[in-house]
Amino acid sequence: MSDTDSFIEEVSEEVRRDRLFNLLRRYGWIAAALVVLVVGGAAFNEYRKASDRAEAQARGDALLGALEQSEPGAALAAVAEDGSVPALMLAAAALEEEDKLEEAATLLDQLASTPEAPIIYRDVATLKSVMLRAETLSADDKRTRLVGLSAPGNPLRLLAEEQLALVDIETGDLDAAAARLDAIEADAEASVGLRLRVEQLKLALGLSAQSSDAAAPDGN
Repeated sequence: MSDTDSFIEEVSEEVRRDRLFNLLRRYGWIAAALVVLVVGGAAFNEYRKASDRAEAQARGDALLGALEQSEPGAALAAVAEDGSVPALMLAAAALEEEDKLEEAATLLDQLASTPEAPIIYRDVATLKSVMLRAETLSADDKRTRLVGLSAPGNPLRLLAEEQLALVDIETGDLDAAAARLDAIEADAEASVGLRLRVEQLKLALGLSAQSSDAAAPDGN
C-alpha cells in the first residue's frame, strides 16, 4: 500500500469517527432514553410480580384464617368483598353449610355478575342460587334465570332442565314436567345420579304411569 493510500485511509477513518461523535452528541439522548425505558420497564415488571405475589399470599392467609373460625361464613364473606372468585365460592359454601341460604345466594349472585369470572363459574353460581332460593323465588324468576343454562351445549343443561321440571311441577303443569323428565332420562349425557333422581321424582308424582299410558298404543 502506498503512502498516499495509507494517508487517505487514515483521513477517512478520522472522518468516520467525527461523524459518529457528532451523531452521538446529537442523538445520544435517544439511546439513553431507550436504556432507561428498558431498565425501568423490567424493574416495574418485577415490582408488579412481587406485589401480585404478596397480594395473593395475603388473600390466602386471610382465607385460611377465616376457615379456622368456628363459623367461617361471615369471615369468608368479609374476605370476598374484593370480588375474588375463590373467596366468593368458599364463602357461599360455608354460609350454605351454616344454613344461611339467603346470604349464600347473595354471594352467588355477586359471583354470577362478575365479568372477570370464567363463564362456567358464573353459570354454576346462577344455578346454585336458584336452588338455594327454591322456596323464595317466584316461578317466573326461576325460569328467567334457568332458561339460558338449559340451552344446547351448556354443560349445566340437564341440571337446569331438572330445575325447570320442578318449576313446572310447582305451577301445576305436570304434562310439561313429565316431558322434561322423560327427555332427561333419554339423554345420553345424563349421569346415573341424575337419572335416579328423575325416576324417583316421577314415581313420587305418579308421572311414570302417566308417561307409560301416553306412550302405549290403543289395543283392541
